[in-house]
Amino acid sequence: MSWTITLLGMAIVTYFTKAAILLLGERLTLSSGVRQALGFVPVCVLTAIIVPMTLAPHGGDIELDWHNPQLVGALAALAVSAISRHLLLTIGVGLAVFFSWQMFVLG
Repeated sequence: MSWTITLLGMAIVTYFTKAAILLLGERLTLSSGVRQALGFVPVCVLTAIIVPMTLAPHGGDIELDWHNPQLVGALAALAVSAISRHLLLTIGVGLAVFFSWQMFVLG
């Protein structure tokens, strides 16, 4: 019962928030500071998703050792990104290192 109420409440809040923005349209003006802050939302959301999955892949304690293929792949992707600034190359290398580490090192 409480899950149903929670989900219904979340749906109502989401609906009215989006409806208000759509109905107000151009009449709603955001300050330049708010617009600048909203530009950081995608980076913050991705960071909030990726960092816990990388540092604690099993949902428990932080795993900062070579047995964590997510961490090894993320570090490789970080290095490639810093050097090349090429998104597709970064994703490819990160995935290749992750899967290779799982198959060949941890086997």
